[in-house]
Amino acid sequence: MTVEATALRSVLRAHASGVTVLTARGPAGPAGVTITSFTSLSASPALVSFALAETSSTWELVQDARWFGVQLLGAHQADLAERFATRGADRFAPPTGWHHGPHGVPLLDDCLGWLVCAARERIRVGDHHLVVAAVEQVREGGPGDSLVHLHGRLRPVTSTTVSRI
Repeated sequence: MTVEATALRSVLRAHASGVTVLTARGPAGPAGVTITSFTSLSASPALVSFALAETSSTWELVQDARWFGVQLLGAHQADLAERFATRGADRFAPPTGWHHGPHGVPLLDDCLGWLVCAARERIRVGDHHLVVAAVEQVREGGPGDSLVHLHGRLRPVTSTTVSRI
């Protein structure tokens, strides 16, 4: 037996999560969604993962995609994160700046970094789908601070204090 979903969400609000936008070429064009479940799994081989809810309308569009783009959002991109989190929004319409990257993956402009990944495994876990992907290409963007999700809100992270793990 596990705790109720509301209790889990409540306690995890105190855990800062990086904010990314997942993109893929869907059957009817570009598809994308804001995610906070993105994580690095392995450096060698280079593997990452993310999870999307079974109820996500974007999951329906990207579940069969072979390649994905992961955009690391900067502190200045809260509006973009909100646009890609809004159900029913035309996420790729102006003012969203984007272009086609490798394998036709849609890539958003002006991010802190980009990864182009090939899906390796898709695993149904609870009410989500976990995707493990191999990182095929990376590109760093300009310098800047990160965007995180903390206490139910998008927040910039400033780099005034840095410690290494």
